[in-house]
Amino acid sequence: MRLQRFGFALFLIAACAGSAWAGEGNNIKKRVSAKSVPAQGPLYSTRPEAMQFADDMAARRDLDPDWVRDAIGQSRYNATVVKLMQPPTKPFVKNWRVYRSRFIDPVRIEAGRRFWLENQQTLERAEKEYGVPAEIIVGIIGVETIYGRDTGSFRVMDALTTLAFDFPVNHPRAKERSEFFKGEIEQFLTLQSRREANPFEARGSFAGAMGMPQFMPSSWIKYAVDFDGDGNVDLWGSPADVIGSVASYFKAFNWQTGMPTHYAVSFDKSRLDMDALMAPDILPTFSVESFTAKGAVLEGLALQHNGPLALVELLNGPDAPQYVAGTENFYAITRYNWSSYYAMAVIELGREVAARVR
Repeated sequence: MRLQRFGFALFLIAACAGSAWAGEGNNIKKRVSAKSVPAQGPLYSTRPEAMQFADDMAARRDLDPDWVRDAIGQSRYNATVVKLMQPPTKPFVKNWRVYRSRFIDPVRIEAGRRFWLENQQTLERAEKEYGVPAEIIVGIIGVETIYGRDTGSFRVMDALTTLAFDFPVNHPRAKERSEFFKGEIEQFLTLQSRREANPFEARGSFAGAMGMPQFMPSSWIKYAVDFDGDGNVDLWGSPADVIGSVASYFKAFNWQTGMPTHYAVSFDKSRLDMDALMAPDILPTFSVESFTAKGAVLEGLALQHNGPLALVELLNGPDAPQYVAGTENFYAITRYNWSSYYAMAVIELGREVAARVR
């Protein structure tokens, strides 16, 4: 999880279907020099700046410099990755109803029901240890990859290296994004070195997010846990590790046990200060008193909420928008992907699945 503006803890929702990573071997250098390199773009071994980065990174991380040079040098430019990362060419019209329909559907709900029943004890243990509800964990995994069905088919090394050295220059934050992905290469190769795993066997999204929860390498290192106790963290094949790691991620981002994610809200138009309510965006800022003083109307338990609130707007294209009062837990979900639409999809998918289990 995780995530900055792109939602890089776990980046862009389940971009492409793909295969899990393959097993480990005994000789890293031999595996890095694997012969089955697919014919894509040019090798990064031809790029002096990439090779200089490899040498510098190997020295910083105390890694075998030849292994690092092989890993980065045998990575290939992927034009599809660049295309998918391009900023939109025309204005995007946000529509919550359309967005919701992509994730709250019978196929995903049924897959979630099966996943919950197959992993019920593990979900209960994660909820007890981390305080994160099972429905939120199940919602995340369902939105990200349909419970492991679509984990991505891009070679992680190709995706990360392409975005590190060839991020679209017309993007307004191209330099910052390039630096981010250089950091992710560093984290990924450090991870693979620890695991004695072939960097080219890992498959993920076009941004390099991996496994059922679509963790970026830095999130894997920081938040992934060995929840099944087998001595290995496997975010592709171990539902227990996935469940525990998602819960660990939210705990690290200050999930508040027992706190709702949001409340219903309406407006008193006679004293409504919408500009002030919308100014902080989705960052919880207002006390209940200041929130209602600006014309937001809360009822029931919402009036007893202890903590800051945010007015969350969900646009519906040409139709009237919907609003909720988001709590710190709503904001925590957006640390996985910086989007109020994403957070609501996670919440609502989790609720739909829970309703079919309980």
